[in-house]
Amino acid sequence: MKFRLAAFADEASQNIDEQIKAMKDNGIELLEIRGVDGTNIADITLSKAKEVRSRLDDAGLSVWSLGSPFGKISLSDDFEKHLDSFKHGVELCNELGTKHIRLFSFYGAEGRFDDVAERLSKFTKAAKGSGIVLCHENEKGIYGDIASRCLEIQKTFPEIKAIFDPANFIQSGQDTLEAWKLLSPYVEYMHIKDALPDGSVVPAGKGSGNLPYLLNQYTGDVLTIEPHLTVFKGLDDLEKDEKSQVGKYSYPDPFTAFKAAADALKSLL
Repeated sequence: MKFRLAAFADEASQNIDEQIKAMKDNGIELLEIRGVDGTNIADITLSKAKEVRSRLDDAGLSVWSLGSPFGKISLSDDFEKHLDSFKHGVELCNELGTKHIRLFSFYGAEGRFDDVAERLSKFTKAAKGSGIVLCHENEKGIYGDIASRCLEIQKTFPEIKAIFDPANFIQSGQDTLEAWKLLSPYVEYMHIKDALPDGSVVPAGKGSGNLPYLLNQYTGDVLTIEPHLTVFKGLDDLEKDEKSQVGKYSYPDPFTAFKAAADALKSLL
């Protein structure tokens, strides 16, 4: 099967024009948009979104998903303000021409599924009728960090699809094959990121994520490359208390790391 490749190109550069160059140089047609010219995607204006879409259109590229931070807050944080940001995110999707929003299931939420579900239901209500698919990513430290809790979310909210991130499962102590067995019916797309048992991030196929098996089982058509092979500008702002470790695969600059991640996936495919 021929996959369509997407990427978090802000790992190559915060500058949108340099992101476009990195994508073109590596044969990647889709952007999972997360950082634009030093600003988190949730915080850009609608006029900036129009400008970004025009640049991508000119380059023959498009946005696959809004790589948002929605749900990446604590249950104790101001949710109504966060919900307003989510509603702005829905508007951004329309301007950017994407039908997917990545989201999370909150920090400080262990044993508090009712509180998580209440907030997720407000997300789904705000997106209802928009045609936008909400996609929950398994992330270390949030409620849906291991497969059983991800499954609880999927069964409670059939309108929310799953993003399967192998490295995040490893960093949460979750075997990826067990996770796939539980979650594969709900997976909308995959993040291509691998890790060793100690949590250090490595190129796809070099870690414990069982990437060759997962790619053979995956029936979707889009794969998002998320390198994390060097600590790029903004990583500390994207993660909370638990930071990604950078392993022996480190690179002199973000463009080199981005290319290494893309090449590793292409080699597996």
